[in-house]
Amino acid sequence: MRNGASTDPPTDPFSAVPLPSHPVPPGARDPSQPPGSRPKSRSKLPPGVSPDIFGPTGSPGLFGAGGMGGVGGAGGQQGPASPGGPGLGASGPPGSPGLPPPTPKPEPWRVATPQNPAPGDAGPPGRRPSRAEGTPSRRGGRGLLLALVLLLVLGGLAYVVPAIVMAGKMLPGTSVRGVDIGGLTATEAADRLRDKLAAPAGSPMTVRAAGKEYTLDPEEAGLEFDVVATIDQAPSDFPSPGEVWRALTGTNDLGPRISVDPELMKTAVRGLAKKIDLRVRDGAVTFKDTRPVAVAPRDGRRLEQKAAADAIAKAFLGAPGAVDLPVSVIKPRATPETVEKATTEAAKALSGPVTLVRGDRRAQLTVGTLAAHLTYEPDDTGEMRPVFDAKGAVVDLENGLVDPGEAPKEPTFEIVGDRPKLVSGRKGQGVDTEKLAADMAALLAKGGERTVQVTLTTVEPRLTNAQARALGIKEKISEFTTPYVCCPPRVTNIRTLARILDGHIVKPGETFSLNGVIGERDTARGFVPAPMIQGGRLVDSVGGGISQFVTTMYNAVFFGGLEDVQHVPHEFYISRYPAGRESTVSWPEPDFRWRNDSRYGVLVKTSYTNGGVTVAFWSTKRYDVESISSERYNVTPFRSVTESGPKCIPMEGQQGFTIDVWRIFKQDGEELKRTKQTTIYRPELNLKCITGGTPQTE
Repeated sequence: MRNGASTDPPTDPFSAVPLPSHPVPPGARDPSQPPGSRPKSRSKLPPGVSPDIFGPTGSPGLFGAGGMGGVGGAGGQQGPASPGGPGLGASGPPGSPGLPPPTPKPEPWRVATPQNPAPGDAGPPGRRPSRAEGTPSRRGGRGLLLALVLLLVLGGLAYVVPAIVMAGKMLPGTSVRGVDIGGLTATEAADRLRDKLAAPAGSPMTVRAAGKEYTLDPEEAGLEFDVVATIDQAPSDFPSPGEVWRALTGTNDLGPRISVDPELMKTAVRGLAKKIDLRVRDGAVTFKDTRPVAVAPRDGRRLEQKAAADAIAKAFLGAPGAVDLPVSVIKPRATPETVEKATTEAAKALSGPVTLVRGDRRAQLTVGTLAAHLTYEPDDTGEMRPVFDAKGAVVDLENGLVDPGEAPKEPTFEIVGDRPKLVSGRKGQGVDTEKLAADMAALLAKGGERTVQVTLTTVEPRLTNAQARALGIKEKISEFTTPYVCCPPRVTNIRTLARILDGHIVKPGETFSLNGVIGERDTARGFVPAPMIQGGRLVDSVGGGISQFVTTMYNAVFFGGLEDVQHVPHEFYISRYPAGRESTVSWPEPDFRWRNDSRYGVLVKTSYTNGGVTVAFWSTKRYDVESISSERYNVTPFRSVTESGPKCIPMEGQQGFTIDVWRIFKQDGEELKRTKQTTIYRPELNLKCITGGTPQTE
């Protein structure tokens, strides 16, 4: 204590301790020592103990650089007494106050400072590196950094400014089929496209196939311009740098997007196929009467429908011009030379009839029957082979080859009290037509003896009893009668045909063919020679006169509301028939055919008296049918001729004329539809036959 000063220490004991004005960094040489000398230690420590554990040498410590001084003799070597009071160790250089220095911040173990610091290293604390130690100048680096920043700023502005302008709109340079939509919003672009491309989208398309052009309505084909999908191809949000660059330097031509209705397209292409497709015609040999006729082969073609639909959809709203559709060519199996060779062989095949034999029974296939059921068709090798329809050929011959008691019996109906009653059918024995067809083909191809042995097999009737019951045959739907005029032979043939067809059933959808069911008329079944019209004259022919039965059946078809498939009016008018509602028939042509276009079966019932023949149809009634005829017009006179000779058959002259007949279909008194048939009759020759003398013509 000095001058009565207080012995209490100051509030901050370290504030009175002056710090060295030039502290020596750790590891640095004390300038008071000579170069190369080791630093003097101010304290002695046991061997192996570094003074660094107490802090760097020369740095201020709690107890000073000279070691630890204790208060009241505590701790290590006591230093000289300091002016601050007894027991405090000396710190700092001589003459400095004897107060302890401030306590340094705790430090981890120090890492020795490199003797040669790297360029730019600041070195120990408190030491400022000099330019001589290699520190580079900062001015060049700062200039480069400023240039780079400036470049980035300019580049950002070059992207951001146009991107902001373009955002939310179609990019500049965007167009659809020449319509510019750049700079427009999506709504504005859609309106412009609808306005500009509406007409092209609705314009008819032209398609081309097999050298012909056809018109296609895009709307009927299910094609539609999809504006929304078209615009969606173009970005309209905030553009990327690449999109901005493309917008500023190039163009973007968008293809129009379309929508396709698959069902409408399929229907439209099928309609085109009906016009384009051509069925291949393989070479064949047919017969006109008994004369073979060559049918030349012809290439076919087929529209590839799926590929055609794709081509049409792709071309819609595309470049103008016809769209080429893919078509495949189908080659026939036989060459024209092969067909000509087969025609020559067919003439030899019809050199005479063929006799069918079964035990002591015999039946003959006439040349006419052979011609009606024989064709020549190409096989897989391209050769022409004879094909014989044995099933159709023996329909009229089985009675001569099979005992009636063994033959199958078709179910039919008999009329009891104005109601049809089922008569059951049964299976039986019949000609093995598959074997007969093969035997006939071999015979006609190779020639030789014209006799074929027939074998029998079990044959089922065409209808079962259950099927017959389900046909809906319950009431009379039409009936017609024509009178006999003359000639017992004609009446015989008419009655023979009526007996054969009585009870015949025509199934729903089936087409009745008189020549197909009856075949060639022959004496074995009871037909006899009678006059028929041929070449404008009356001539005798087996089965002559059956045109009256055909006319009677034609009128039953007419008033029954069934479909007329083929009927051929007589060459000139015959007064016993209704004008414009009659038909003739001959073998093998012309035929008489009609189709049961109802959902019910049709039962044919025939009857005859001394005065005429009647045909009635039984089924389920659909229509009431009426007939209206026009007046006769375009009347032409007939000629009169006088002839002589044994083959002369007199004819009664009739004027020629034209007449129209309407067929009116009604239900419950209301007309549903009507059809019209126009018939032209030539004048009938007025022929008188005389014995001897000279023929004369008026």
